[in-house]
Amino acid sequence: MTRPLHVAREHELEPQHGLPEKLPADEKILWQGSPDPWALARSAFHLGVLALYFGVLLAWQVAELVGSGVALAAWPRALAVTLLVSGIGLSLVMLLAWLSARTTVYTLTNQRVVMRIGIVLTVAFNLPLKRIEGAQFHPLRRMGKGTGDIALVLERDTRIAWLQLWPHARPWRVARPQPLLRAVPQAEDVCRLLTQAWVAVNGQPAAPTRETAPQERTGTSPSSWQAATP
Repeated sequence: MTRPLHVAREHELEPQHGLPEKLPADEKILWQGSPDPWALARSAFHLGVLALYFGVLLAWQVAELVGSGVALAAWPRALAVTLLVSGIGLSLVMLLAWLSARTTVYTLTNQRVVMRIGIVLTVAFNLPLKRIEGAQFHPLRRMGKGTGDIALVLERDTRIAWLQLWPHARPWRVARPQPLLRAVPQAEDVCRLLTQAWVAVNGQPAAPTRETAPQERTGTSPSSWQAATP
């Protein structure tokens, strides 16, 4: 039987930033952060792909104008609709990414990971470290700040609907959704901190996965890992 995770709606005034309730006395925050808006726009909302689409569309129209012999002075009027739609589309994607980043807070404590997500309807997912089987670090190239995604592999009997998590869900993992800490600056350091907290709570080593770089496999805190099997 699938075990439900505790899901709490955010009140107007949070008792503690990014958390649905104050932490117990024996629990402390190890790290707290939010997605980088620019990296989130490119990775989750595919801003680059959308910009390329509008660029190709604009180039195609320009080629048609050249082939038709339209006077250069008439080009702005002919291209006005495409430029307007392109500007509105790209602006809306950036606004959506900014709002998503602004309303998202990821928290790592010595007991759990808390994901406060949602623009209109905000919810907080509490993911106890004891119910996490592994983590996988995915660097976002050319984003700067060491930005990357951290996917959390939950126990098989622990499920969260993919649509509830989006865009904070690993792509193409619909049957067994994986919560995703999106576009986190210095993500590899965060993943190592998560590994250390997980080992402390579960009392067993974290085994590197195939996605871990060879030079990291001998370390005590690999950036991609899973629960070591006996």
